[in-house]
Amino acid sequence: MRQKLELRTRVSLAFAAFGAMVGMLMAFSLLLATHDLGVRLIDETLHAELDDFFARRERNPYSLPPKTVTLHGYVLDKESNLGELPPYLVTLAPGRHDLTIGELSYRVAVADHKETRYFFLYDTSLQQKREQRFLILIATSILVIVLISAVGGFWLVGLVIAPVTELARRVKDRQPDVWALRLADDFSQDEVGELAHAFDLHLARIRAFMERERAFTADLSHELRTSLAVILGAAEILQADETLTEKQKNRVARVERAARDMAEMGSALLLMAREERSLSLEEHARVAGIITEAVEKHRFLLKNKPIRLTVTTDPELKLTADRGLIFIAISNLIRNAFAYTDQGTIDITQDATSLTIRDSGQGLRTRQTDVLLPRHLSNHEGSGIGLTLVKRICDRYGWSLELTGQEGIGTTARIRFVAP
Repeated sequence: MRQKLELRTRVSLAFAAFGAMVGMLMAFSLLLATHDLGVRLIDETLHAELDDFFARRERNPYSLPPKTVTLHGYVLDKESNLGELPPYLVTLAPGRHDLTIGELSYRVAVADHKETRYFFLYDTSLQQKREQRFLILIATSILVIVLISAVGGFWLVGLVIAPVTELARRVKDRQPDVWALRLADDFSQDEVGELAHAFDLHLARIRAFMERERAFTADLSHELRTSLAVILGAAEILQADETLTEKQKNRVARVERAARDMAEMGSALLLMAREERSLSLEEHARVAGIITEAVEKHRFLLKNKPIRLTVTTDPELKLTADRGLIFIAISNLIRNAFAYTDQGTIDITQDATSLTIRDSGQGLRTRQTDVLLPRHLSNHEGSGIGLTLVKRICDRYGWSLELTGQEGIGTTARIRFVAP
């Protein structure tokens, strides 16, 4: 993508371009006026010389035309030989002409007076050299104007956008604990003040939203934990009751597992909802132990299924992350593999950089590679927010989640703990 220039640079370039345009327009006008003035002066000089020579010829018919460094004259009358006249003058009609001979240039005045034609040539080479020096001076002036315009524009825009820059700095460095302080009070009642007022309104809405979210998560955490504690306590009492049948005990065990899953999921969601990551809650968690715990927890899903389970782990891998979140991410993937594989194989492999879970189950409905999971996307019907939560946990710690597979063949889920 094209890199965008900052505002001060863009304004400076605009000032420089404007200065160059104005300078070139003025230079063109000056050059045109200077050239026209020089031609007019030369024509007036030629006209004066012709009048003076006409007067001298009246007094002395044998007066010779001028022969100086800059002015040459020729006379063509009845007594003159046409061959004495330079050939480049023979075809010139009465009037003013520009003539170039070799490296020299002339302004020629041709006039008829009393049956005699007069040719006066004024050397304009010096005038052209002066115009060239004047052109160099104009070009240098344009460069100076462009430079002054750019520097002046850079300095001027700094003064103009100083309030905007200050507002941007304050918004960038503003912490949530000082959002209640109004930005608009420190700025004048102009466009910048209106912008600061708009920021105040948005910050107030965000602050109110954060307060509502904080209160909601706190209340939900308390109520959820209380209810789940009651459910788990009742389940433990029922499991200790010897009068229950085996079928009833299985149902109570199912209720207990669901309650514990709900407690873990609630804790994960509440932890993920926190804006700031608490480093004190994170630890060096051993991934191999978490995998073993997750496999044992969900092993009941493999009951009476003709499935060959293979688990290979590397006990050296430790992750600096919340152990509960790591367990939930791995547990969701293992539960999906166990629940939606009716027969075949399930291979769980963990090495120094990744965890791979391959199954020969129902598979994905469509091919997914390096998938960015939308909400409620799953490889099986009924997985709920499991994969979405796994993706959020991976994003939190900079891991990558990959799902590959094909419907009816199987699924491969991989978490790369180290960026590929």
